[in-house]
Amino acid sequence: MVQAGNVSYRKVSDLPETAPIFPLTGALLLPGGRMPLNIFEPRYLSMTDDAFNGKRLIGMVQPRLDGAKREDGEPELCAVGCLGRLTSFTETGDGRYLVVLQGVCRFRIDEEIAGRSGYRQCRIRPFAADLDEAAGAEEVDRPALLKTFRTYLKANDLDADWESVSRAENATLVNALSMMAPYGAAEKQALLEAPDLKTRAETLIAITEISLAREHDDEGTSLQ
Repeated sequence: MVQAGNVSYRKVSDLPETAPIFPLTGALLLPGGRMPLNIFEPRYLSMTDDAFNGKRLIGMVQPRLDGAKREDGEPELCAVGCLGRLTSFTETGDGRYLVVLQGVCRFRIDEEIAGRSGYRQCRIRPFAADLDEAAGAEEVDRPALLKTFRTYLKANDLDADWESVSRAENATLVNALSMMAPYGAAEKQALLEAPDLKTRAETLIAITEISLAREHDDEGTSLQ
């Protein structure tokens, strides 16, 4: 079961077969994670209105990493995204919405649906396994993940609330660290598409180690 706001999602039938899509480069939403968004483009204001008056679910998807575009100039979409439920909504008074999406589950796009809504909609297949939040959590190498995270923070002169980190369950820890990691679109898509928590944690560790090695090499070069 996944709890998002006031709603529990227990099975795939609790989720819609179609969803409005918000394409956003560099955005990574994962189950249980929270993503703040500043909505200002008219079609996405309309999308938010419709979602808020409906099931309150929006699909976050990255545009294709190769930059491919449709004939109308809109970007082609990555095949995998994540559904998020609108759990917070504020009007700013200057025509914008400030919202928060809470991740529910990932999905695969089956096809895009033509419509007159102005925003994009797709027929989706949710990942049923994501509705079991604890699945695979015990297989995560927590010490290795925390060690790599500490090393990254130290190398970049950053700090963290280690008391909160130490209390977090493995699923929360893996997904939260993946979402906050300052990596590019390709790395974020790889984290999104990891088949399970264990693989996502391993992927995050590998990406971080590569980043740290690159930073070390750059420093070495600059000293020559």
